[in-house]
Amino acid sequence: VAEQIKSLLENSNMIKAAKPRVQDPYSFRCIPQVHGASLDALTYTKGIFENELNAVTDNPNIFPDDDMVISGGNFHGQTLALSLDFAAMALAELASISERRIYKLISGEAGLPPFLANNPGLESGFMIAQYTAAGIVSQNKQLCTPASVDSIVSSNGQEDHVSMGANAATKLYRVMDNVQQVLAIEMLLASKAIEYRRPLQSSTAIENYVADFTSVVPVVQGDQYLSPIMRKAKTKIFGE
Repeated sequence: VAEQIKSLLENSNMIKAAKPRVQDPYSFRCIPQVHGASLDALTYTKGIFENELNAVTDNPNIFPDDDMVISGGNFHGQTLALSLDFAAMALAELASISERRIYKLISGEAGLPPFLANNPGLESGFMIAQYTAAGIVSQNKQLCTPASVDSIVSSNGQEDHVSMGANAATKLYRVMDNVQQVLAIEMLLASKAIEYRRPLQSSTAIENYVADFTSVVPVVQGDQYLSPIMRKAKTKIFGE
C-alpha cells in the first residue's frame, strides 16, 4: 500500500509545498498500516475461498476403489463463515478511516474552508455528505457483529451447530456496498478540496484521475441536493 501511494504521488508539486504541521493525523499518516492490514485480511479470505471452491463437500463421501462410504461433515460452512466475518471487518475499516479523512476535509483545517463551502456560513457545503458517511460507518459497525459465533438448532437436533455463513455473506455484501459509498464520498470531497490548492498541481496520476472523475461528477459549486451526486460518484468509481 505504501508503495502504491508513493507511486501515485510521484512528482507532485503539492508534496514539495510547505507543510503547516509536523505530522498528519493517523487517518492520513497510517494509511499503509490500516489499508494494508485490510488487504492482508482480504488476501487471507481469498485463499480460504479458493481452498473451499476446490474442496469436497459431499456427504457421504464415496470411494468406490476402496469400497468405502464415509459420512462426515465437510459441508459445514464454519471456515467460510469466519472468513466472511473477517472480510466484513476488514472492509468496514476502510470506510471508518475514510470517514475520518472526510471529516478532516470539512473541518476548516489546513487552509480549507469549513465544509468546503464557497461561502461558509451561508452555504452548508458538504456537511450532509459527512453526516451520510458517519451514518454508514455506524451501520457497518452493527453489520460487523459476527454471524459465525451464532448458531441455532434445526432438523430435530441433528443439525445442532451451524455456521450461519449465509447471514455472514449477506452482511458482508451490505458492508461492501456501504464502503463503496463512503469511499465515493471521500473522492467527491477530495475533488473539491484540491481546487483550493490551485495553482499547485498534484502528480500526473492524481491530476488525470481527478480530471476523469470530474468529467462525470463535476465539482460541486454552491449548495445542492447531494444524494444523486454521491450516488453518481459511486457509480463512476465502482460501476453499477
